Amino acid sequence: MAFKYDLAILGAGPGGYVGAIRAAQLGLSVCVIEKDKAGGVCLNMGCIPSKAYIHQAEIFSSIGKLQQLGVSVDLGGFDYAKVQAETRKAADTLSKGVEFLLKKNKVQLVQGEGVITGAHEITVDGEQKISADKILIATGSSPKEIPGFEVDGKSIMNSDDILMRTDLPKSLIILGAGAIGCEFAHIMNSFGVEVQLVEMLDHILPAEDEETAKVLARSFKKRKIKMYTGTKASAPRKEGDKVLLDIENKKGAQTIEAESLLVVVGRGPNTANIGLENVGISTERGFIPVGDYYRTSVESIYAVGDVVASPLLAHVASKEAEIAVEYMAGQAKAARLDPTLIPTGVYTEPEVAGFGYTEDSAKEAGFEAAASVFPIRGAGKSVAVEKPEGQVKIVYDANTKEILGGRIVGTQATDLIHELLLARSSELLPEDIAEMIHAHPTLSEAIMEAAKGVDGAPIHA
Repeated sequence: MAFKYDLAILGAGPGGYVGAIRAAQLGLSVCVIEKDKAGGVCLNMGCIPSKAYIHQAEIFSSIGKLQQLGVSVDLGGFDYAKVQAETRKAADTLSKGVEFLLKKNKVQLVQGEGVITGAHEITVDGEQKISADKILIATGSSPKEIPGFEVDGKSIMNSDDILMRTDLPKSLIILGAGAIGCEFAHIMNSFGVEVQLVEMLDHILPAEDEETAKVLARSFKKRKIKMYTGTKASAPRKEGDKVLLDIENKKGAQTIEAESLLVVVGRGPNTANIGLENVGISTERGFIPVGDYYRTSVESIYAVGDVVASPLLAHVASKEAEIAVEYMAGQAKAARLDPTLIPTGVYTEPEVAGFGYTEDSAKEAGFEAAASVFPIRGAGKSVAVEKPEGQVKIVYDANTKEILGGRIVGTQATDLIHELLLARSSELLPEDIAEMIHAHPTLSEAIMEAAKGVDGAPIHA
């Protein structure tokens, strides 16, 4: 049977548009169906606008340093709506950039809501039928909602709501201290908002190495961000212009209040109402089960990104899509991602980044794990730029010296982590990093020193 396209992709986010471009590079005819803007949640309502907010927040917070240098700054004309407008400009610019890249690579972009109506067919807006030899599902995720914490967009918000808000609350409670919660705590505190952070698990960034998370917690404490960890919260209630939240932890029960509540307790896959039932694909906890090359139980249909049970990260979606379409084109390089080689980043101040095993998870996996830790302040540049907080941590096998994982907390950590990750993926040892000359002064010298520390020979510690 002849199909109109070799590949039809549902969703133009980091999985969908990257998969489309890679497939086109490999000679496939491709169509992408998107009901909103090209770039998906990450570009339009996630990674990009939130990082634009962080950039604006850091500019704003630098005013204090200017004042220390004797510069007079009048904040009377500050307009937060202009901050929000700058973030939308960044997102819109990049969305148009994605549209350009799709067009440049001869990918057909179809605007509308697509539903899978057959193993080789997607119907758009109930009318237009698109046929393809293969289908790739890349519909992303949405903020999770929990009973009793229904959002109204103003007093009780999710991450989408706060990104679109054009005014600042005077005070804010954030429920959930994962990456999203901590980033918004950093942003709002930088703009002078009184922030309280509530986390049910034992420490902020609960998916992260505890020692690393403590460095960020110390920084937050200095900035007067209140943190309640190991804390349960009951459904909020409104009294006048305040939101009240009853919380309880080992210290007892209390009620905290703020002008607004931000609920960021994770994201859920967008797998409802896309037609999975029409082709007999079942989900598990909302996620689509996939095998090698991200193929579903239907031979012609694949799924990547937030709709499958892998880390909900844009770069994961992109790489999974590349793997899937390379397989479709007969140029498979790998069957799936190695989870120990996935970098993570939290864009706070200081930043937090990592990959692979923590000490504890490495021991649980049967390794004789050890760690070398070097303080960022030991790298002269960190002191020169007045950002000495943080550390580099290399987790390694004590017998073979194999790098098992890495964690960096400090300024520019999300960029610096890739030196360690490249070493790990290239099967280099810490001594290879230690022997390589690093320019001085650079923050990357802290990685070199941590590598030297594996053999007990750091110079600046």
